[in-house]
Amino acid sequence: MIRQLAKSIREYRGVSIATPILVSGEVVMECVIPFIIALLVNEVKGGCSMSVILRYGAVLTLMALLSLMFGGLAGSTCATASCGLARNLRKDLFYAVQDYSFENIDKFMTSSLVTRMTTDITNVQNAYMMVIRTAIRSPLMLIFAFVMAFVMGGKMAWIFLFVLPVLAAGLSVVIYKTMPLFKRVFRKYDRLNSSIQENIKAIRVVKSFVREDYEQKKFNQAAEDVCRDFTRAERILAVNSPLMQFCIYTVMTFVLSFGSYTIITSRGLDLDVGQLSALITYSFMMLNSLMMLSMVFVMITMAGESGRRIAEVLEEKSSLTNPEHPVFDVKDGSVSFEHVSFKYAKEAKRMVLSDINLQIRSGETIGIIGGTGSSKSSLIQLISRLYDVTEGSVKVGGTDVRDYDLKTLRSQVAVVLQKNILFSGTIRENLRWGNKDATDEEMVQVCKMSCADEFISQFPDGYDTYIEQGGANVSGGQKQRLCIARALLKKPKILILDDSTSAVDTKTDARIRKAMKEYIPETTKIIIAQRTASVEDADRIIVMDGGEINAVGTHQELLAGNEIYREIYTSQNKEGNQLGE
Repeated sequence: MIRQLAKSIREYRGVSIATPILVSGEVVMECVIPFIIALLVNEVKGGCSMSVILRYGAVLTLMALLSLMFGGLAGSTCATASCGLARNLRKDLFYAVQDYSFENIDKFMTSSLVTRMTTDITNVQNAYMMVIRTAIRSPLMLIFAFVMAFVMGGKMAWIFLFVLPVLAAGLSVVIYKTMPLFKRVFRKYDRLNSSIQENIKAIRVVKSFVREDYEQKKFNQAAEDVCRDFTRAERILAVNSPLMQFCIYTVMTFVLSFGSYTIITSRGLDLDVGQLSALITYSFMMLNSLMMLSMVFVMITMAGESGRRIAEVLEEKSSLTNPEHPVFDVKDGSVSFEHVSFKYAKEAKRMVLSDINLQIRSGETIGIIGGTGSSKSSLIQLISRLYDVTEGSVKVGGTDVRDYDLKTLRSQVAVVLQKNILFSGTIRENLRWGNKDATDEEMVQVCKMSCADEFISQFPDGYDTYIEQGGANVSGGQKQRLCIARALLKKPKILILDDSTSAVDTKTDARIRKAMKEYIPETTKIIIAQRTASVEDADRIIVMDGGEINAVGTHQELLAGNEIYREIYTSQNKEGNQLGE
């Protein structure tokens, strides 16, 4: 995990190394200052001149300024390094998810990925900040202060070694108890975020069914669950403070009592006032270092689980990769399924698609129809290699899709889904997802083909009309027509419409199909539909049933010879009993 996270330091490696070096300089200055003060106290006690005091004062001022300089620079480099790591981690996580196949994405909830990119990375950022500064400063301060305390106080310094096992035992118990809680709480964070995301996304449904109370109750339960585990963890972590205070007061009581006794009984021979003052200062330094170390352990404990979750995403390798020598040219839009079987998970017992054999010629219009769950969408997802076949092969332009460069293949296969997404931005910006270099004339042309121009022209801002996130300010039919236009701008060799005209009326649907037939005759068009009217003028219609091809034929052939197609047609047409006319 640490090696994986360390890869994201990259250009911030220099400031990450500089921070401990600067912290070391700060610690040395802070540890030498009490020693100089002790010497000054003894000089004053012995009746030194003003020039001696000024000389010591100048040295102390210089050391204080150096300590301030080292500390300020360390703070700056530390902030740059930790924020830079967080930036790179977010970038690496986002890029990793972009490279995922659908199979990889299915392993992570959307809310979980959001939590990892926000809360988890913030935890790692804070921990890294403490590791390169506080985790360096505190042990160095502890060591230097102990050495100086031993020099100044002799045997009395051994008291610090007696409290270390107590603190170590306490911290070990705290880490052992809190680690399982943090593992559990982050999973609950995912569920909490999932509940929020689902509620906001479906807020119209929630309000239309008056289910606000139910959603509030569900959210409160999830939030309470997170709060309960965090409270338990915080209660255990809170043991650090009283344990540390106990050690501090124990040490201070011993140093003051035994130190004062030694000064009085030895008349300053074994220990003088200057040494005692320095010893007290070093005591505070050491105990403060221990306090800071306990905070570092707490932060690292919390960030450990966050780091593991981040590394899990970074280490996940896409199940779809480019071949060693990819093909960069798609000859035509022909599609061939050869004994194709497919299942979404390796451990699944049942195939989603079974022994599919199908030949589609380039430029042909193919309709696909079937009941819900007949695997129509699963079939077309294999063409653009969103998933890999389990058995058999899918060929586009005579070449197995697994032999293509992924970007090359997908740039020639445009898919318009039923539930399409529009991004926040203008209509023009959304259309240019299909072709970033598209001219205004090309955009108008494809929008006329998809019957989108007629409603775009009615907007006050036309093609500069702003689309809210997810296309919330346009209707379902308008969204589908914009998405069809966006796909047409790609000028693909294969155009797949996955029930993408379900929200438009039959007249508009027919106009869209007529326009595509006239303007892109060489493009292979595959139309998945629920209604027979959307596919009846296709060159061939494929009837899917239970993950298998039940029949292939024209509209008239299937009406005459296929029971499934005839039942669908009859149920959608009131005059289906007059088929012979």
